[in-house]
Amino acid sequence: MTDLHVLRLTSVFEPDTKDADEVEAQARFDPIGGTQNHTANLTRAMDARGVRQTVLTSRLGGPVTDTVLGHRARIRRVGLPIRRFRQLWALAAAATALRAPAVDLVHAHQGEDLATLPLAVFAARRHRCPLVVTLHCSVHRTVPTAGLKLSLLRWLGGPLETACLRAADAVIALTPASARAQGGLQARTSVIPSGVESEHYPALPSPLLADVPHPVVLYLGRLARQKSVPTLVEAFGLLRQPASLAVIGDGPDAHAVDEAVHRLPSDARVRVHRSGFRPHDEVPALLAAADVLVLPSVYEEMGSVLVEALQAGVPVVASRVGGVPAVVDDGVTGLLVPPSDPAALAAALDRLLADPDERAAMRAASLARAAGYDWHSLAERVAEVYDAALTARRSRSDNRAASPGTV
Repeated sequence: MTDLHVLRLTSVFEPDTKDADEVEAQARFDPIGGTQNHTANLTRAMDARGVRQTVLTSRLGGPVTDTVLGHRARIRRVGLPIRRFRQLWALAAAATALRAPAVDLVHAHQGEDLATLPLAVFAARRHRCPLVVTLHCSVHRTVPTAGLKLSLLRWLGGPLETACLRAADAVIALTPASARAQGGLQARTSVIPSGVESEHYPALPSPLLADVPHPVVLYLGRLARQKSVPTLVEAFGLLRQPASLAVIGDGPDAHAVDEAVHRLPSDARVRVHRSGFRPHDEVPALLAAADVLVLPSVYEEMGSVLVEALQAGVPVVASRVGGVPAVVDDGVTGLLVPPSDPAALAAALDRLLADPDERAAMRAASLARAAGYDWHSLAERVAEVYDAALTARRSRSDNRAASPGTV
């Protein structure tokens, strides 16, 4: 695949900086989560395979840049640093996408951004090449109709998403449940989850949590409504077991999380440590310092931090939503609870906090399952999807050329 040129379209990508203050400022503009890490890790893994890539993404709160990642990948960040008009990045990207030279395949990454897929369809048609779509979050099936914003996103974005997926040559779903939901598109849908750069594990415990008493329950990720972190804080007020809660992340729900902490009862047997966003390369060390990871989301396509917890051998308590059960084996690598249920979440945490033997068994089970999520092997599976889409496209072109009456 060394001669292949992939045009990768994604509304979010990992920050183009190593400066911790600048990264945190960008995280406050747009919380950094699984899609950013997925697209960057896949780009690196495909670059290692010799694939040439042009990545078009939003600048979000950072500058317009054109940089090199690895050996042959160019990352171009465009758009306006305005939250309400962030989807205008696609208009800024359109000229580059349509004029990019010798594109062999377009790969779009669909999250909660409605602009990515139409841009990808137009680019694939312009270059007369296959279109592959990875569904990081289906606005048609995963996003709940809860509140005006999410309801509008689903009602307006659902039909658009469906139409664009029908135009795709191949679809990549992160979990089997997401693949089954594709209905008539299942025949061209492959299941390839998010992965982990396994060479970074195991790690030494993060000094950031060195003074936090064990057992440590860790939340690691975006502070956004979807993640329902205030529910986790409320659950801590119901715990019977002593524990420390470490909340690592930033985002629009940060104030709500802080308010939930202040509402904890004075006699709560917990200690809360909250830190802002930390760069993704610190995740292995943060997980190494934790006894339990919690993901209390109200909706989730997969939850890439759960895969990282497997790699670190950290037991998980997570909401039974979306594709989470495909990653967390209930009672084996973690415990699943109903979303938005502080009492159930507290009961699951109490169970694990009171039983170090069960945590040790879950650690062993997690490490045994981690190998299936290594990015190097997952990139090979993505390359197979590329090959199949390219082969099918060539076959259709050959058949049209050989048909009687072809001009």
